[in-house]
Amino acid sequence: MAAGNLLATPSISEVHSITPYQTEGPFYPQHDQLDKDADLTRVQGRSEKAAGEVIFVSGRVLDMFGNPIEGVLIDIWQANKYGRYDHANDPNPAPLDPNFQGWAQLMTGSDGVYNIMTIKPGAYPQGDAWRPPHIHYGLSKRGYKEITTQMYFKDDPLNDLDGLLLAVKPKALRETLIVDFKTGIGKFDVVLATRNR
Repeated sequence: MAAGNLLATPSISEVHSITPYQTEGPFYPQHDQLDKDADLTRVQGRSEKAAGEVIFVSGRVLDMFGNPIEGVLIDIWQANKYGRYDHANDPNPAPLDPNFQGWAQLMTGSDGVYNIMTIKPGAYPQGDAWRPPHIHYGLSKRGYKEITTQMYFKDDPLNDLDGLLLAVKPKALRETLIVDFKTGIGKFDVVLATRNR
């Protein structure tokens, strides 16, 4: 099932600030893979679906004036249902899921829209704390500043304990990274700054 056309196009009046930078983290995919499409719940050549709660994320990539940006390359990567990345350096003892794609690459169209179908990632330990569930985004297009950021899930109690998320100030800017998923569908817009010439 495709994740496209699930949400109404968001109003550009919702755009207020450039999306804040968040760290890429240590688990950006190490090796290329053939299957990097927008459906992370299945791996090409495997019949089973990934374990976990299926979610749909839709949004637009916009400039600071609310105009859609065409041709933005979006990298999306995340942990699986158990909070484990498919990365050799991930120390989390949670199991890998061979049916979870874990990484997608897609390009925005003329309307700036992207859509993915994935599973809600699990939290994972980091030192003495736990990182809340989140999805990593890396966006790039000539003429705009490249950005890495993270999308979080509304009402997750770990959000209020996460130093990385709490470092985004003011609170109104931090809240642009937190998405409310209703019936498994959420909207996450990303606003890019133009690159100084």
